[in-house]
Amino acid sequence: MPKHDEHYIQNQILVALSANGCDIYRINVGKVPVRDNTGKLIRIFRAGPPNGHPDLYGFIHKTHEIFYIEVKDDKGKPRPDQIRFHEHLQKIGVIHGIARSVDDALRIVKNREVGYGFDS
Repeated sequence: MPKHDEHYIQNQILVALSANGCDIYRINVGKVPVRDNTGKLIRIFRAGPPNGHPDLYGFIHKTHEIFYIEVKDDKGKPRPDQIRFHEHLQKIGVIHGIARSVDDALRIVKNREVGYGFDS
């Protein structure tokens, strides 16, 4: 089976979950330099969710449950801030997990997994 990068896996998951009764969204993050009228850097504006927020989030149409998906390739490991976000979601019982494939993402959502892939 060919290996794919996270971006490819993420796109496949977006398509698959959309076709399986979910709305799903990719989280955009970025940094923008803010400069004065002379071009001098004033500060860096950081856009997006807090550090550790999963790559994808959405909700299941039928049950109205929210879910979060962290996408990793076959070698990727969660960062400490991602583990903290996972621990928070785990405490409150929110559907979430690490998906390394479309099958993982479908499992997380269909089985309402809480924390799938974080212990492996």
